[in-house]
Amino acid sequence: MSKVYFSKDHEYIKVDGDIGVVGITDYAQGQLGDVVFVDLPATGKVVAQGAEAAVVESVKAASEIYAPVSGSIVEVNAALSDNPAMVNEAAMGDGWFLKMQISDKSQLDSLMTEAQYQEYLKSIG
Repeated sequence: MSKVYFSKDHEYIKVDGDIGVVGITDYAQGQLGDVVFVDLPATGKVVAQGAEAAVVESVKAASEIYAPVSGSIVEVNAALSDNPAMVNEAAMGDGWFLKMQISDKSQLDSLMTEAQYQEYLKSIG
């Protein structure tokens, strides 16, 4: 069973074994507005925790998507190229950005659980 972690930058990572599915939270897509373009990384790219992993552009702004943990990109959601609105429709479902092989699972300890993330949202709301 996968476990979901959240960053203060509103990324999530659903972890199953050593693989993490990364995207932005429903809160983040709501703040961005209509997503019109997603720039995804190349498969095989190695990213460090906190480094830019992708870029999402909306009618309001362009925003970097940061890697919640370090690892290498093993798959990207190619469907977003043709239908970036999937991010708005199902940010934590079909609107995921990338899958990564996690290189240091201890980094997950620096992220928030869903309950902690909901409390965090209350503190910034």
